[in-house]
Amino acid sequence: MAYVIWHLWRLTPGGWIPKLTVALLFLLWMVAAFASMGLRSRVPIPTITALYEVGHPWMIAYLYLLIAFVLADIGALAGLLPQNWLSGNGYTMAGLLGIISLVLLAGGIHYKHKYREELTIHTEKALSRPLTVFLASDLHLGYGNRKPELSRWVDLINAEKPDLVLFGGDVIDIQLRPLEEGNYASEFARISAPIYTVLGNHEYIGREADAEKFFAEAGITLLRDSVAYFEGLTLIGRDDRINRGRKALSQLAGGAEGYTILLDHQPYHLEEAEEAGIDFQFSGHTHRGQVWPISWLTDAMYEKSWGHHRRGNTRYYVSSGLGIWGPKIRIGTRSEYLVLHLVPESD
Repeated sequence: MAYVIWHLWRLTPGGWIPKLTVALLFLLWMVAAFASMGLRSRVPIPTITALYEVGHPWMIAYLYLLIAFVLADIGALAGLLPQNWLSGNGYTMAGLLGIISLVLLAGGIHYKHKYREELTIHTEKALSRPLTVFLASDLHLGYGNRKPELSRWVDLINAEKPDLVLFGGDVIDIQLRPLEEGNYASEFARISAPIYTVLGNHEYIGREADAEKFFAEAGITLLRDSVAYFEGLTLIGRDDRINRGRKALSQLAGGAEGYTILLDHQPYHLEEAEEAGIDFQFSGHTHRGQVWPISWLTDAMYEKSWGHHRRGNTRYYVSSGLGIWGPKIRIGTRSEYLVLHLVPESD
């Protein structure tokens, strides 16, 4: 933090007054970001919402300023960048801030577009009929993604006319308060298909008992280390791995019949699904880093951090999420949902 502020101070042209003004504005922006998280249970929802909208883009601005200043210092040390470009230079400052502002703006526009991923699987396993399943993860409903956004997503779901809707965890962004006061449950009631979900780490960071209460009000069936059946499908929902006492997948999948779909929020140890004979696993959690270059880190951390994958006879899809945590900005990643068509081989 001090490194970025020092560079901003050094780069700002003029005396100490403009330098101090820039440094204080940057600090106030940071305070808004952290206040939106620290005060969310103690101040009115409109206030927290405003702090979210204003403050959270700071996180990405800070990341890109840090990268820019590190690269600039390396360039200066290597003699590739004149020193006067980094000290009291209004042109450099205007160019840098202008580029970052455009990147943030483009990322915000990109986030609003929801990508439709489609997959058709033919199976020899017994299904009562061809089925269309809508799958999404990481809605992160709350102060960031609010009820009008949820309404738009419900319209996307209904447009697919799905037979079944599956959510892969992190439906709630930690705190239940905005969902209760805004009656978000009524939006889920507009979905005519059965809805199933599992807990994600954000439901645990909040309170899983609160999440259970909300899902019951919204007509969403919560699978916590449990199994459900739907027209030839076996739905297996694992509790989030934050629960160290969750059941082994082999225990949950034992004796499973028909086509099996596993919901497991965090895509660790994908070999477990293959070993348990799961047909299809759906996970989320990674957001694929949300913005570049964090996407490089998630790609290195996970066997598969985003997209289609296969191990033996097991198919996987790791979603980068329909919603987002924090700043509503996507750079080098996308917000998406999956439409899965399951077709009996006889058809």
